[in-house]
Amino acid sequence: MKKVLLATALLAVGYGGWRLVGGGGGDQAAETSVDDSKLALDRIWIDHLPRSEKDMIQVFAAVSEEEFGVFQHTSAWKGAFELFRFNFKGGDIHATYPQDNSREKITVKATRCNEGQMDYCLEVSGSSRGVKKYYSRKGWEIDSAQSAKDLEAQTDALAKQLSAGLPADEE
Repeated sequence: MKKVLLATALLAVGYGGWRLVGGGGGDQAAETSVDDSKLALDRIWIDHLPRSEKDMIQVFAAVSEEEFGVFQHTSAWKGAFELFRFNFKGGDIHATYPQDNSREKITVKATRCNEGQMDYCLEVSGSSRGVKKYYSRKGWEIDSAQSAKDLEAQTDALAKQLSAGLPADEE
């Protein structure tokens, strides 16, 4: 149950972070090329910014301290996720999915970039879950949360700071 709450909190932090820094981009120089695979860890990654409450996005996160991660497909109203345990070695995430005990060697390559209001790009290969490319922003780090309770507190604080919501989908 604790990991389910943490996975939900991870998504909320990523979603809240997107809303908090929405419209960013600003005066950023393009920083590219150097691979920093550890950048792939302890950060919220999404495949695109949601365009509405019902727009489904892919989310990826891997928490190094606890050595678990999540693949999630979600909107503000609906979602599904799968947690995994992992070991990180030289740019590879050796993942085990406890639900069915399957294993994968996931290669991640994280770089600084300046694409579509994003600061970081993540290329993923070797996984049967999620998508092949994700994006993240400065401020979407997970490093200050030491427990599910800490992450929930961050999420609550972030939610209170948000003033505007996503556009509602027309029926």
